[in-house]
Amino acid sequence: MEDFLNEYGYVALLVGTFLEGETAILLASSLIHRGVFGGLYTVFFAFAGSFISDWIYYLIGRLNGKLFLARRPKLLTKFEPIQYFLRKNQLMILLSYRFLYGFRVVIPLAVGMSGLRPLTYLFYTIVSGLMWAALVSVLGYWIGRWLNITAAVLEINFLWIVLGFTGLGLCIGLAVRWLAMRSTID
Repeated sequence: MEDFLNEYGYVALLVGTFLEGETAILLASSLIHRGVFGGLYTVFFAFAGSFISDWIYYLIGRLNGKLFLARRPKLLTKFEPIQYFLRKNQLMILLSYRFLYGFRVVIPLAVGMSGLRPLTYLFYTIVSGLMWAALVSVLGYWIGRWLNITAAVLEINFLWIVLGFTGLGLCIGLAVRWLAMRSTID
């Protein structure tokens, strides 16, 4: 495992954050205290993977979303309340969506369909992506240090550690989602 991480660790982190997010960054950052990953590189590659993912979904929404919905009138009526919610809470959503577990694909697609200008979206993806990558990396670092996770421990307990980090990511996402929904009700 350590040889793989030394050779492909940052590429694996970039691909992992492109596909999933929290679990990949928590796994990588839990090994920072052991020197397997560097803190700034971990934040950068985690940010890069999520940034690329966000932009692909944003562009799909911007270039094809309205045509896709126009061909599906039933789906269009379900999408209109989402667009209204997005317009009403744009700033909060654009700054917090990276933390919303289960919405990481839907929100960039919806934002792309909303007509938000690319430069505006660029600004918010950079700010929210860096904030997300840094905060989750710090959390992973402290968990890795507290549990004394090493590459060998990760290899032996990979499934349990992945399940634990996935659960933690889900809890973080649900907590942010609950807070976001609560603030829109008030």
